[in-house]
Amino acid sequence: QVQLVESGGGLVQPGGSLRLSCAASGSAFSINAMGWYRQAPGKQRELVARITRGGSTNYADSVMGRFTISRDNAKNTVYLQMNSLKPEDTAVYYCNVGAYSHTYYVTREYWGQGTQVTVSS
Repeated sequence: QVQLVESGGGLVQPGGSLRLSCAASGSAFSINAMGWYRQAPGKQRELVARITRGGSTNYADSVMGRFTISRDNAKNTVYLQMNSLKPEDTAVYYCNVGAYSHTYYVTREYWGQGTQVTVSS
């Protein structure tokens, strides 16, 4: 079993910045891809950014050039640096991780509990 702990959400003014973190913990597992999704009220959950273990990234068009995803493999932690935030970035942000269990020889997907990001003046 893998546990994910997110931090870094909050209230910020338009044009401001926030940094989200998500740390994975557990035993006998290897983390593969890590990513961030978000869900605004009344909307479907959408991919924000994703990063492979080797560091390849992809972003939603709406955040390209403003958000940067990174990871620290030694700490099993993924980060999302969000700059030039807009009101439309307001949502609950969820960490998503693919983890391979060395005990059960299977890959499973895990979700964080979500952290609220509100962009408002």
